[in-house]
Amino acid sequence: MTDAICLGEAMAMVTPPPGECLADCDALSLSIGGAEANVALGLSSLGVSTAWASRLGDDAFGERIRRTLQDGGVDGSCIEHDPRRHTGLYAKDPAARAADRMLYYRAGSAASAMGPDFLRTGRLPGLLESARLIHTSGITPALSAECFAMTEELLSRRPGEALVSFDVNWRPALWEGREAADLARLADRADVVLVGRDEAEAAFDVHDEHQLRELLPSPRLLVIKDEAVGAVALEADGARTRVPSLTVDVVESVGAGDAFAAGYLAELLRGGDQRRALRSGHLCAAATLTVPTDRGPLPATETAAAALASSEAAWRAVRASAEGLQLPHRPLRPDHEPPRRDGSRS
Repeated sequence: MTDAICLGEAMAMVTPPPGECLADCDALSLSIGGAEANVALGLSSLGVSTAWASRLGDDAFGERIRRTLQDGGVDGSCIEHDPRRHTGLYAKDPAARAADRMLYYRAGSAASAMGPDFLRTGRLPGLLESARLIHTSGITPALSAECFAMTEELLSRRPGEALVSFDVNWRPALWEGREAADLARLADRADVVLVGRDEAEAAFDVHDEHQLRELLPSPRLLVIKDEAVGAVALEADGARTRVPSLTVDVVESVGAGDAFAAGYLAELLRGGDQRRALRSGHLCAAATLTVPTDRGPLPATETAAAALASSEAAWRAVRASAEGLQLPHRPLRPDHEPPRRDGSRS
């Protein structure tokens, strides 16, 4: 039984050693990246049975991605291999100026050739019908006209009884020459939408959660992330839950949004309330913010459980760094007082 399916592109990722720039280094580290693949690996690490569906080139980069997903416990039976198109690649150069830190080589990739027919390929139709969660992002429809049509069909026909989640993941370079209104239209068809406050401003020119809710009225849950400040979940019945971000010694921010999505969605699948789900998202994001790669090691199960159940004061005292999650010296007292409708406490 596969609980979750993540659909989107994965790419090989090359990075220079810490402290070195891409142009001057003599060796590069090879790993993988890609929003939906990151979420799939995150969900799997949290105990959720997860499959990843996409297309890869029949090349060494594609094989590296397949193996990494397999080693992470992700079902790769819905991967289609393309002998003519390449696997996407990107380079991360942390020492470069902000505009040049990410270099993408994904045009014409195997994943960009996914279209509506891909949803009817192999085992994917059956898994889409039986899964409890289907996750994709705003990156996928921006890859090509075919990918847009596939995403539109996926969100329109809503297979089975799955919860459909959509991370906006605004990438202006991919949407150049296209209408951001199309991205909003796709997002509004999902059950759960995750979006950064900065993304909402840049993509949709909305500046508060009320405007964003007016733009996206249909999702059951609208989760707005505000980086170091916190995250708020707006439910369809008007309930509002806010959880502050943890204090984090940030090393690299790429991948943190995907980690947040994995933590949040995993807790939803377990039946957790919004406060626990948002806290789980923050814990996973913090783990990734403290490492130079797209995914960080999760805190020990007991440590995470204590943080999830802690009082508001204790939660605010938790700190994340490269050494791991540091809890306050006093015990993390479980706090069973239910949140008020606005997410605050009396």
